[in-house]
Amino acid sequence: MADVERVICASEALADCGKGVRFELSTHSTGFAVRHFGRVRAFVNRCPHGGTELDWQPGEFFEESGLYLICSTHGALFEPGNGFCVAGPCRGASLEPLAVCERAGQVILLDRVRTNRNPTARSDD
Repeated sequence: MADVERVICASEALADCGKGVRFELSTHSTGFAVRHFGRVRAFVNRCPHGGTELDWQPGEFFEESGLYLICSTHGALFEPGNGFCVAGPCRGASLEPLAVCERAGQVILLDRVRTNRNPTARSDD
């Protein structure tokens, strides 16, 4: 499976514990990136409880204290560092993480090319 890097946004677009940036992963899903205590984190924008997107307004992923990501549908709270749900109907589940890095003032997504592969097929990743 090939790895493809692509720019999500400029690094300065992500303020610490502030508004996040949404981006398209495929025709049926989006991802989001946020900055938390200086580090950029990215996840698939889908709550493990009901499959709904987290943000209540585009880019609004943090609850008001800035400590947790929140699902707008049922109020589940997630740790921004790892996506682990600490409260709400999906407690113990996690958001699906996406690999990101910052380079030359840009936030870069390492996006694995998605295919409809046989789930039992071997991958040499």
